[in-house]
Amino acid sequence: MTAVDAKLQQITQLKSGVTRLTLTDFRNYKNLRLETEIAPIVLIGENGSGKTNILEALSFLTPGRGLRSAKLADIKRIHSIEDSNILAADSWSVAADILKNDEPHTIGTALQKGLREDIEDGETHTFDRRVVQINQQKVSQQSELGKYLSAIWLTPQMDRLFQGGPQPRRSFLDRLVYAFDLEHAKRTANFEHLYRQWLQLLKAGNQDHYWLQSLEQDMAALGVAIAAARREQIARLNTFVENEPDDIFPNVRLELSGTIEQMLDTHSALDVEDFYAQRLKTQRRHILDNESADGVSRSDFKVYFQKKNMPADLCSTGEQKALLVSIILAQTKCQILNKGFAPILLLDEVTSHLDDKKRDALLEKIMALNLQAWITSTEEKHFAILRQSARFLTVENGCIR
Repeated sequence: MTAVDAKLQQITQLKSGVTRLTLTDFRNYKNLRLETEIAPIVLIGENGSGKTNILEALSFLTPGRGLRSAKLADIKRIHSIEDSNILAADSWSVAADILKNDEPHTIGTALQKGLREDIEDGETHTFDRRVVQINQQKVSQQSELGKYLSAIWLTPQMDRLFQGGPQPRRSFLDRLVYAFDLEHAKRTANFEHLYRQWLQLLKAGNQDHYWLQSLEQDMAALGVAIAAARREQIARLNTFVENEPDDIFPNVRLELSGTIEQMLDTHSALDVEDFYAQRLKTQRRHILDNESADGVSRSDFKVYFQKKNMPADLCSTGEQKALLVSIILAQTKCQILNKGFAPILLLDEVTSHLDDKKRDALLEKIMALNLQAWITSTEEKHFAILRQSARFLTVENGCIR
């Protein structure tokens, strides 16, 4: 046993995870209360039965937009009272009893209607917002959830992560950053809000220089902080993989490409902020052509199969899945060592594209980490290795048994 493995075992002797999950009008669940253990939990059921909805509900117990990045209103349970009448619930909620290093807490989140006055028309409009409670106290920031529960997930949609445009890869990287920097989610949300304001002003033909300049300076400050946090996380994972190579899954090399990120190699943060603000100013006239200014909103997160020195997008489907698993395992171990408590793993159809050897190796590594993993599948036979240590549940039409 390595020193790192010994340290991991020492930390995870204290249990962290969900011990009771309660859903109300969430997706296809009207009411659900599920008592759980800090151990692997395997959800078996046909496609469409509601397995992934459980994982999504768990993901909403952490900061961010959840496993599917869905709109809050789209999560409400929809049901039919007659063949011709379809109704949606007014709200939804997810609550849980959890342990953090054996210390109990209660956390929850729900959809709530808010009121906002529109400056342009003077009318008051309703909007959906997410509210959070921790230990029966309402909190104003979602980021507070990250102090009590952390989740790392892998979904079938992520199998295509290395194909297509960079936005999904940036989002994936940002999720990894959130666990170590609770303010990162707030910074990225604020940056996106300012970017939309800036773009709307330019689309409307508003050339108020001082207004635009103020937005550009704020965007530059946030953008440099976002780039720095992403760079730090990539360096952390690269160092861990280099020092603790995996015996089964391919070792990865991670890179972040982008003008701002590269400048931080040789320039101070203040100099990069000044450059970024000036760059945004010069792009005002061109932004309407592509609606994407150079900067952190165009950076790309790149993954390489280290042994082959091959970009992930050129690897086979099975290799790409193995690379994702490798990143998830490295992130999990880094989180345990750095934060002092274990995350929960949300693994949706994780065994697809993995051969028998890698599938069993992954399940053995999960058991060795001594944490709570929620795993979905349509095939129970793939999890024989977990028969003595996991809890198996059958999911059918929004019911669990």
